[in-house]
Amino acid sequence: MPDSEFQRHQPFEPGLLFALETSCDETSVALLQNGREVLCNRVASQEELHARYGGVVPEIACRRHFEVIHPLLEEALEVAGKSFTDLDAIAVTHGPGLIGAVLVGVTVAKTLALSLDIPLLPVNHLEGHLFSPILEHPELKPPWISLLVSGGHTCLVLVEDWGSLKLLGKTRDDAAGEAFDKVAKMLQLGYPGGPRVQKLAAEGNPQAIDLPRPMRGQGYAFSFSGLKTAVHRVREQYSPADLCASFQQAVIDVLVEKTLQAAEEFGVQQVSLAGGVAANQPLRQALEQSCRQRGLSFYVPSFEYCTDNGAMIAMAGYQMARLGITATTGLDAHASLPLQAWRT
Repeated sequence: MPDSEFQRHQPFEPGLLFALETSCDETSVALLQNGREVLCNRVASQEELHARYGGVVPEIACRRHFEVIHPLLEEALEVAGKSFTDLDAIAVTHGPGLIGAVLVGVTVAKTLALSLDIPLLPVNHLEGHLFSPILEHPELKPPWISLLVSGGHTCLVLVEDWGSLKLLGKTRDDAAGEAFDKVAKMLQLGYPGGPRVQKLAAEGNPQAIDLPRPMRGQGYAFSFSGLKTAVHRVREQYSPADLCASFQQAVIDVLVEKTLQAAEEFGVQQVSLAGGVAANQPLRQALEQSCRQRGLSFYVPSFEYCTDNGAMIAMAGYQMARLGITATTGLDAHASLPLQAWRT
């Protein structure tokens, strides 16, 4: 990571923070006041555009971001009763994500920050998800274990302190959300796959099929490619409902088991769940119940803040400001980006 992208700044707490998120197929902007109150969180979804293709088409996503981002900016300020001159800082996702999509947000954010002469805060998309529970649970403070599950990422992170994140393990192939989408496509359920698998699973028996629990008892790494293959091999032998229920249960078992294992090993009393797959109701319920049984506090954002959104980027940006990390005019978009890239 080029040193020219980041700079040390005197730690500060922006009163009014504006955030942009364009990492994939949602264009979102948000206003966060005093690191506590979300004044506005606007999301322009592209779901209908990509549904016909069965997945996100990068070129279409990038073009749509470009079309809607400026009207969305103006709408957010109008709804909140604010103007550009009221802003104290701007936060933006600069990776990981679809490179063209990320670049749209970064370019707009850099332009605004330069023209308004206010700090630009570089945010890792995953750190946005990681800090999203704080939007509604300000009592959540380090240390805690975070399970991040989305379409492109599945990982366990130990939040040792606000400026110290330890990646315990991540997926070696398909992310959990990606596996949901592929199983949905395999069963011709449509796009996006996650909600459709969950809905059909409610009609099936989660114990109907003895599917593998990949990498169980093998540290904190994940792998869901083999599970997806196992579903494909037996898809003609069982009903779609039982296939979905058994597949979903296998994913949940692995995610919950590894998260609890991490909490126990590191002596952490708080657990959070975040990311798009955190909207999966059976997963939320299973992890919450397991945490309660072990006396652990459990935190999960509302559905609004599970999928990609500007509010979570604003919260992560707020933490960057408190650490005194800002971006230079050399900030770039990145398809892949390690946690706390400013440390490297």
